[in-house]
Amino acid sequence: MNKQLLVGLAVFLGIVFLVLSFVYFTKPAQMLPSYLPGYQAGLVKTHYKHGIAALIVALGAFSFAWFQSGKKSVKK
Repeated sequence: MNKQLLVGLAVFLGIVFLVLSFVYFTKPAQMLPSYLPGYQAGLVKTHYKHGIAALIVALGAFSFAWFQSGKKSVKK
């Protein structure tokens, strides 16, 4: 797989999970889209654990992209 494509995909997924963590932190369970885990009609609880997990995945994807985009060191 092309290295630039892999870095681009990791950045895209990082952005998606960053937005998803923002949604989990700001919306109660009844306001979440029905296709997201944690949606429950009538529940006003906010899913902070889901937000933290999405944030960790986003940071992992960004760090993967950062390390993959760096120069390779040549050992002699």
